[in-house]
Amino acid sequence: MKATYYKYILNFKQASGTSRGVLKTKETWFLLLNSEGKQGIGECGIFKGLSVDDRPDYEEKLQWVCKNINLGLIGLLSKLIEFPSIQCGLEMAFKSWGSKTPFELFPSKFTQSEDSININGLIWMGSEAFMKQQIADKIDAGFSCIKMKIGAIDFQTELDLLKSIRKVFTSRDIELRVDANGAFSTSEALEKLKILSEFDLHSIEQPIKQGQIEAMSKLCNQTPLPIALDEELMGVFSVTEKETLLQTIKPQYIILKPSLVGGFNGSDQWIDIAEQNKIGWWITSALESNVGLNAIAQYTYTKQSPLPQGLGTGGLFTNNFDCPLQVKNGTLRYDKKMDWNFNL
Repeated sequence: MKATYYKYILNFKQASGTSRGVLKTKETWFLLLNSEGKQGIGECGIFKGLSVDDRPDYEEKLQWVCKNINLGLIGLLSKLIEFPSIQCGLEMAFKSWGSKTPFELFPSKFTQSEDSININGLIWMGSEAFMKQQIADKIDAGFSCIKMKIGAIDFQTELDLLKSIRKVFTSRDIELRVDANGAFSTSEALEKLKILSEFDLHSIEQPIKQGQIEAMSKLCNQTPLPIALDEELMGVFSVTEKETLLQTIKPQYIILKPSLVGGFNGSDQWIDIAEQNKIGWWITSALESNVGLNAIAQYTYTKQSPLPQGLGTGGLFTNNFDCPLQVKNGTLRYDKKMDWNFNL
């Protein structure tokens, strides 16, 4: 088997605001496997400034993987614990190589265009007018679950936006999730959660910065609004550490980004532990290209979660790859009549 890798820069159609700053481009890497006349394609979706494997030796590790590809998937994964995005890309590549076609990794009713995945509509940070327009667009597009990034603009403005939605749509009409990306200080977080809870929200992601285990545990215990851990899960590698984290903090939900938590195997571990501890979960993409999004969506469908998933990011880039994934009426669908156009 021969393995090669390629760097690829995804360009946002519109600069996208988060509490960590404005995103204009997204770096990603592709792993290609060739053997026995078949090709496997995987995406190592590193997220600069967020991924635990955002390190100077990242490309060097990819070189090592390609040189040692004959160790096989299991042998390689065990040596890449600190590189979750490479683990995820390798799992995709091997699954792709072993499939009938390179892009149907998890055959199901989803890939046969017989079923779809409910997803949330994502609202990016920006001016009040820009955010209002996004909200209107998502509702017009048939979304029944909207996720709004908060924590970067004035808190009162964000509350006014939520209020404007709830004036028209009850929680039965539109489920609202908010994502603070760790923007609240520990001293103000509980008070802000109390105010936010007045808008009948589904949940809030990562209200305070990761790594403050005691403070987060206290917050999850006292919160009037369900809390979902996101960044908190990153860099937690062993099953024992994962169990300790969830049993200590006791969140209401966890959110899994396979590229950031060790691929499908890492996600499976988190899901098993969460379910044992009666913690809800859903899966989210992490701004991968359509190659990674496709694999993550197919994996997600096999888990049969009843909650809306965070998989609506395929249309954000100007130079993404044409693929069968389509967002329609608040769902992600796979139109098997459509072709892939994957050219590096």
